[in-house]
Amino acid sequence: MLAPKVRPKWRPTLALIVYVVLLAVMALPILIVIWFRAVEVSSNRMAPAEMVALAVVFILTLGVAYVLTRTITGPIDALIARTDEIARGGKRAIRPLESYGTREIAVLSQSFLDLAGRLVDRTEYVRSFAAHVSHELKSPLTAIRGAAELLRDDDSEKAMTKAQRLHFLDNIVVDAARLDALLQRLRELAQAETPLAEGKSSIMDILSSLRRQFPSLGISGTGDTDVSVALPREAAGIVFANLAENALQHGATLLELSASADARTTVVLVRDDGGGISEANRQHVFQPFFSTRREQGGTGMGLGIVRAMLSSHGGTIRLLPTTGAGAEFEITMPV
Repeated sequence: MLAPKVRPKWRPTLALIVYVVLLAVMALPILIVIWFRAVEVSSNRMAPAEMVALAVVFILTLGVAYVLTRTITGPIDALIARTDEIARGGKRAIRPLESYGTREIAVLSQSFLDLAGRLVDRTEYVRSFAAHVSHELKSPLTAIRGAAELLRDDDSEKAMTKAQRLHFLDNIVVDAARLDALLQRLRELAQAETPLAEGKSSIMDILSSLRRQFPSLGISGTGDTDVSVALPREAAGIVFANLAENALQHGATLLELSASADARTTVVLVRDDGGGISEANRQHVFQPFFSTRREQGGTGMGLGIVRAMLSSHGGTIRLLPTTGAGAEFEITMPV
């Protein structure tokens, strides 16, 4: 979607408006003096005191104009120049201005720098994500093409055995299923990146849904399970189902949700008794396509989808350190 364009037309600059207003203010005492001179016929010459007064007014007007230029128009022009610099240079150009002038311009500049930083980070994330997606899709596509070409080139002189043909067909089916799983995960990630309609879900409802979806897991709830989180039912289902599936795939038999809340936030601790996460992998668990179960069909997108879904609804997730077996995640959401 192209950004809307400002309608091109002549508009005065802020500096021009400032100077015109100040000159108009300066003209008032001059007009007053001229008026009194016009009605006072006793003298046709201005007194020295009047000339000094007009000179003082002129100098003060220039001083006020300089202050306004220094504190308003200068920082605004610098912010405009920094915008163009960021558009050309990317993240290296995101740095504070030398002078802000007023508190409002400082707040505006900080908001702009924050927005620019998020946009640049988003651009880098999309670039990296596209590279990961192309790599993940290339492997099964290459395998499918190779198997299909071998089946196509099979001739009567050196015909494949039935077992060989079934082996290649099974490989095609497995790789097609992997592609289907990747596409499903990509759809879920796209849904997670776009916030759903506002809503809330209670911890009790989440527990009930998980028990229906994962009957082989012993799912329990502790703490304040009557509280709700600012997640619509569909979003909550995606978040906690991914965590439960991740625990199940790592050999967990028990999953516990412990909830607590204050006036603003709800914290949910999700613990399992599975194989846990090694120290070497703790830094990578939220990276897209990072998986320790790739041979078993893992896509490495589950925790990335969880984090994206929570972030789009104002929440966060982090992996907590554990001393024994299993993994523990902390989810923080608005009440």
